[in-house]
Amino acid sequence: MPRTGAETPREGPAESVILDTSAYSHLRSGHPDVRSHLARSPLIYLPIIVIGELEAAFQQGTKLVENRGRLAELIDEPFVHIVGATRSAARRYGELIASLRRAGTPIPTNDIWIAAIASTLDGYLLTFDRDLERVPGIRCQVLA
Repeated sequence: MPRTGAETPREGPAESVILDTSAYSHLRSGHPDVRSHLARSPLIYLPIIVIGELEAAFQQGTKLVENRGRLAELIDEPFVHIVGATRSAARRYGELIASLRRAGTPIPTNDIWIAAIASTLDGYLLTFDRDLERVPGIRCQVLA
């Protein structure tokens, strides 16, 4: 359950899901909860920051071509949309950095960018990263 400003997804009709890096990784390992969330979602957003984090991990691993291919398969699906930072996301990023610092609860920069992008979209952020529970005003589902 979220501890501060993070909100959980609404019950009811299917909602769009914003994948963070941890959720993508768990999807690739077949995690049933991730698969369930995505199966109910009419639209999946993949922030460009997540793709950058995945590329960094792929570069450090031994299966670069295979990992890129699997990511490309997901991206090629018509219900998957890559989203970047907009001006409103940049403004939200600044607000989040300041808010988290004032609260004494900073989190990694890329997580703040992902949260800022997610806050501009209609849907909820799916993650395994408990740091995102500290982000005020975003809707997220933290899986265990």
